[in-house]
Amino acid sequence: MIGDLSLSRRKLLGGGAAALGALAAPRFVRAADLQPVTLQLGWLVDANQAGEVAAKNLGYFAEEGLELTIQPGGPNIDGVAMVASGQVDIGMATSSPSLMLAASQGIPVKAFAVGAQRHPYAFFSLPANPVRTPQDMVGKKVGIQATGQVLLSAMLKKNGIAESDVEVVVVGYDLVPLVSGQVDVIAGWLIDVAYIKVLGPDYISMQLWDTGV
Repeated sequence: MIGDLSLSRRKLLGGGAAALGALAAPRFVRAADLQPVTLQLGWLVDANQAGEVAAKNLGYFAEEGLELTIQPGGPNIDGVAMVASGQVDIGMATSSPSLMLAASQGIPVKAFAVGAQRHPYAFFSLPANPVRTPQDMVGKKVGIQATGQVLLSAMLKKNGIAESDVEVVVVGYDLVPLVSGQVDVIAGWLIDVAYIKVLGPDYISMQLWDTGV
C-alpha cells in the first residue's frame, strides 16, 4: 500500500490498533439471511478445530452468509460417511485413507481443505517394551481403534510386514490397555497432550508419517 510517509509513530500505532480492533470485532448478520451449514468433526475437539471455532465466534462464517453448526466427533465418527449419506454438509476426516476408500467405492465426496499437513497419528509404547520401528511390532499386541485399522494395514504393507505377524486388539480411545499391559503398543494422536499425559514423560512414539505412510 502507498501512504503518507509523514505520519507520526503515534498516529501509525493508533491506526494499527484500530485496524486490529476492527478485525477482532465479531460481525453480526441477521440469522434469517443465513444458509444453515453443518460441520461434522471427525475427532474429539482439540487445537485442530481452533480455526473453525474462532471463525464462527468472530462472525466470519456469517459474513459469508452461512450459519455454521459444529457437530461433535469421536473415535467412531466417520465424517466422510456422514457427508455421503446426506446427514451433514461438511465432514472432517481424520485421515486421507477414508477419502481413498470412498473414491474407490464411487462415493461422490470431495476434499477441499487440509488442516494438518503432517499426519499426527502415532503408535505409543513404554520404555520397558519399546516400539520404535514397524519391525518392532512383529509379535506384539497392537491396540487400535476400529477406524484406524486401515492405517495399520497400510503401514504394515508399506514395510513388508504380514498382518498375521501382529495381534490386533480393537480398543477405545484411551490408553488404559497400554498402561495395564493388555497391549504392547497403542495408536493415538500425538497432538492430544491430555490423552498421552497418563503415559508419563518417557513414553515412546512412532509417527505413522515416519513409517512411510
